[in-house]
Amino acid sequence: MTRYLRRGGTGHDGRLRMFCFPYAGGGASAYAGWQRRLGAEVEVLPVQLPGREGRMAEPRFTDLSALVADLDRELGEELDRPHVLYGHSMGALVAFALAQHRRARGERLPLALLLGAHRAPHLPAPPITRCYRADDRELVRGLAVLGGLPRVLLDRPDWLAALLPVVRGDLMLCDGAGSVDRTPLPIPVHTFAGVDDRLVTVPEIREWSLYSTRDSETLVVPGGHFFIREQENVFLDRLSDVLSRYAETAGLLGMDLVGASGD
Repeated sequence: MTRYLRRGGTGHDGRLRMFCFPYAGGGASAYAGWQRRLGAEVEVLPVQLPGREGRMAEPRFTDLSALVADLDRELGEELDRPHVLYGHSMGALVAFALAQHRRARGERLPLALLLGAHRAPHLPAPPITRCYRADDRELVRGLAVLGGLPRVLLDRPDWLAALLPVVRGDLMLCDGAGSVDRTPLPIPVHTFAGVDDRLVTVPEIREWSLYSTRDSETLVVPGGHFFIREQENVFLDRLSDVLSRYAETAGLLGMDLVGASGD
């Protein structure tokens, strides 16, 4: 068991496993309900980063390389089964960096990367990434424009005060993304773009095709930067279609692994 998962994955039932990484300021709860919507073929495993929600008392990572090394160390056994990685916004960057880290170490890679609402890593970071240096008012204004602050938070200064340090730390982590290895990965990359996203454009997301030596595609969905929340049902239908391409492969690989281990 690892602190990064609220529950351990079964790992032995042949299902495709999907590890989900949150956006800046978010936590594992961003993916609540996905298991019910995606059904039995996929095991949804939201990743809980330190310094938020149930791990609020733990120090936050502000260095991407350090976070990825810790994720690989903690999740290594869980990642040895057939899986995909989904990351949204900051989470897309984390998922990509983790796959690069494991490629460099010769470890099992995901069957595919699924990345939402983040421009390709060779493109300049958006201005909001550097807002961790700004005062609270400017940071809140930037987040509100993107739709990243639910109305209830704007009406609760105490909740907002608890959230802003988490957002600042995550934006600092994103600002250091230039050190990520950009070697094209030998796995498919599927990207998702919100048609009304004010932070990242569809062409910027399509640039992820440069980071795969296999097939890649960009699916444009309704909604803004947080389409996983604004248009959850539509997005999950599209995501389910992509996952179905890997579910059968995961089952076959899972059976092979179970047989090899003597289970």
